Amino acid sequence: MIRGWVIRWLLNILAIILTAVILPGFELTVWAAIIGSIFLGVINAIIRPILLILTLPLNILSLGLFTFVINALMLWITSVTIKGFELHSFWWAILAAILLSVISFIISYFVEDKIFNLR
Repeated sequence: MIRGWVIRWLLNILAIILTAVILPGFELTVWAAIIGSIFLGVINAIIRPILLILTLPLNILSLGLFTFVINALMLWITSVTIKGFELHSFWWAILAAILLSVISFIISYFVEDKIFNLR
């Protein structure tokens, strides 16, 4: 189970680095990607669920698209907190959130959780 968690974490770091390579408004160092992914995981576990509940009516009205804004806010908080994890504006954070979601979806599609004993 721990091995699967570590592999998933490394794949998330890779997704963050790939997102930064593609988007010119998102710059980071490898070290910032590692620390940023840990920090992002923590705030996604603590702050994101609260924001999702508070913005549920808006999220329903937007057919779930407001989730990208919440994800962008989590990335923005990470960029403000972690040195070397830099987003040039909130619009770049929104683009990074969308691209990171797509890349994570593709990685999850090709990597089955059953292989890593996560389920």
